[in-house]
Amino acid sequence: MWSLLLMGLAGLLIGGAYTFFQQKSARWIPISFALLAVMSLVAAYMFTLQN
Repeated sequence: MWSLLLMGLAGLLIGGAYTFFQQKSARWIPISFALLAVMSLVAAYMFTLQN
């Protein structure tokens, strides 16, 4: 359950990073969104290992 929510969150964060990249915003904003998305995917993978 939690892994699915975290994967969905990662998808939203990747979309946000792509949108900010297209808007030519400050470079640290899409990088931070992408980093948070990767962290969310890693957390989802860790949740799947618990079972």
